[in-house]
Amino acid sequence: MTALQQALSRCPTDLLIDGKWVPSGDGSRIKVVDPATAEVFADVASATVEDAVAAVEAAERALPIWADTPPRERSVVLRRAYELMIERREEFAALISAENGKALADARAELNYAAEFFRWFSEEAVRLSGTIQTAPAGGYRIVVDRAPIGVAVLITPWNYPAAMATRKIGPALAAGCSVVLKPASDTPLTALAIGALMLEAGVPAGVVNVVPANRSSAVVSALLAQPAVRKLSFTGSTEVGRILLKQAAERVISSSMELGGNAPFIVLADADLDAAVQGAMLAKMRNGGEACTAANRFYVHESVADEFSAKFAEAMRAVRVGPGLDENTELGPLVNEAAVAKVDELVQDAVGKGAVIRTGGQAPDRTGYYYEPTVLDNVAPSSAILDEEIFGPVAPIVRFTDVEDAIRLANDTPYGLVSYLYTTDLREGMRVAGKLEAGMVGLNRGLVSDPAAPFGGVKESGLGREGGHEGMLEYTETKYIATDW
Repeated sequence: MTALQQALSRCPTDLLIDGKWVPSGDGSRIKVVDPATAEVFADVASATVEDAVAAVEAAERALPIWADTPPRERSVVLRRAYELMIERREEFAALISAENGKALADARAELNYAAEFFRWFSEEAVRLSGTIQTAPAGGYRIVVDRAPIGVAVLITPWNYPAAMATRKIGPALAAGCSVVLKPASDTPLTALAIGALMLEAGVPAGVVNVVPANRSSAVVSALLAQPAVRKLSFTGSTEVGRILLKQAAERVISSSMELGGNAPFIVLADADLDAAVQGAMLAKMRNGGEACTAANRFYVHESVADEFSAKFAEAMRAVRVGPGLDENTELGPLVNEAAVAKVDELVQDAVGKGAVIRTGGQAPDRTGYYYEPTVLDNVAPSSAILDEEIFGPVAPIVRFTDVEDAIRLANDTPYGLVSYLYTTDLREGMRVAGKLEAGMVGLNRGLVSDPAAPFGGVKESGLGREGGHEGMLEYTETKYIATDW
């Protein structure tokens, strides 16, 4: 039996509500398509509005039980979830690759990253501390405590079906909250497999509920309308984030938003170009470019632009493209046909405005949703590819001569999730990093994600932080008690 067959045999395909696997209220199903073949290989239950309400009610019943569970016991459950996920690494990787399309190497990397959130927050669960101080005027004490915020609605995207789920479930459970997870319709299997794993790890019934739904708008609206829901955590596009913030405002629901990005990758004149190319490959091609943290715009100093673009194109040209489940594949297909069409539209717009194709530049003639690794040089400032999130394996290069111009160009966007910068001058690197309008900066690094670090953006890239100690605090309310003794 292959890893995928084993994963599918273990993965439930109904809704997880109150610790039970139940069919959709109206019997509807979501077809799951393999992007490498464009063929349906599984189907799962699609939640109705009534199912969503039932999930919240289950979470509400479970909330006081889980909130009163000692932190050490919550920690043990999360640690067990980590261990189970690592034990089944190959099964999860195959499942992720099958429904998302990403190469197995990327899927394994995601699985390791996803599991680490369970391990990190298993350790943080016992560190949810408050403070005690004497009031400055004297006469009484200021006691500050942290309480679970309540039932949390978690909405995750398709590009990291495991990691975006664990990055939300981990801190929520560590803080003592119960959750309702609504995964992306393109990738519901991984979320359901995680739900089953949580039950096996010892999570009480109702603490974790999973409700895939292809009628997302109606289901999410119903979730947010429930009085028990006090937290919304969403990862996805800024456009959808705006809509959800408006809905959350109706009931003043605490909201964490990890939204779109338009990450600049700056190469200064003194950069180590081999290191910069290596970092560029990681920042651009991790997850096939389908990541909010993916380098989206490359600003390269004129004096090194020819050499950098040549080396970058050479590295991109060498990437092996194929089905995600093939061990030799380094770049799998994009998630669906619409994704390919969007990427190609951005490339053709740039080329029409004068960009030079160094490698790639088209969708290959093969079954599945593929796009060639692409490097575009001398991209015009008016090109749409510089303003929109590419979400594909395409790297547009813009040349600059003045560092301050590069900073201005990098910041000339409503987004501010992550920026990348390469230079051998650490003092200059720290100076420029300080001027970049981003929640995260990779200085001589093409990867910034770490479960122990606060992940999040500024401007229209989001609200709040995930990961780190801050990630758990997002699921708490601060309670101040004035007393004397």
